[in-house]
Amino acid sequence: MRWSGQISINIPLGMPIYRAIAEQLTARIESGAWPAGTVLPSETALAQEFRVSVGTIRRALGELTAGGALSRRRKTGTVVTGRTPRHSLRIVYNYFRLHSRGGELQNSKARVLSICQRLSTPAETERLALPEPMMIHQIHRLRLVGGRPVMHETVILPMHLVPDFPTEADEVPELMYLCLWSDYGLKISAIREQIEAELANETDVALLGLSAPAAVLVLSEVAYDEQAQPILLNDHRACTRDDVYINEIQ
Repeated sequence: MRWSGQISINIPLGMPIYRAIAEQLTARIESGAWPAGTVLPSETALAQEFRVSVGTIRRALGELTAGGALSRRRKTGTVVTGRTPRHSLRIVYNYFRLHSRGGELQNSKARVLSICQRLSTPAETERLALPEPMMIHQIHRLRLVGGRPVMHETVILPMHLVPDFPTEADEVPELMYLCLWSDYGLKISAIREQIEAELANETDVALLGLSAPAAVLVLSEVAYDEQAQPILLNDHRACTRDDVYINEIQ
């Protein structure tokens, strides 16, 4: 199978052009536009499409080949392997770690319950390594699997890092980490999680359909950029009555 077509490219400030192109190509693979076995257009054709040099295209293809998403075949050309790129942060961005009791992967949908802008608390200021309390976005979301509520989360994001970030609930992107990378050039390179168990509070009971007393899994997450600077907090509260938390490291 061969593929041809055009997609506009958006290059976030500070992101190398070849990496932005690699992201566009990865999106085609993950969306199914380029299924396994697809033979990519020639480097020259891709260079014309993206209006860059052949060298830039070659570097983008080399990154995806090194990650396992593409393979170079003599006589055939560059082919989609069907394997998940080993080094792609999309693994982190799209991976929902609450699995079914049988261990199967689950896809979640995020529903924004509220969004507001306020000053960071002393604890948030410390966790984000801010010099002083600063304005932040607070986003409260409910996670559903097959329409069933399984988790709610509070995302804290410093406003100065994300100019023009949506302030309306229906405009908040579902894939928050991917939005930070693609729209603001904020590439998350590390995530630190602290995991605890607590008794469910009134909000947990109401949102997750629990009967008190019940236990919830609490995951306190800090995401860091490539300079090891904290850029986002995400505190999850999950019901594990029908689900289990699995974090696979490869």
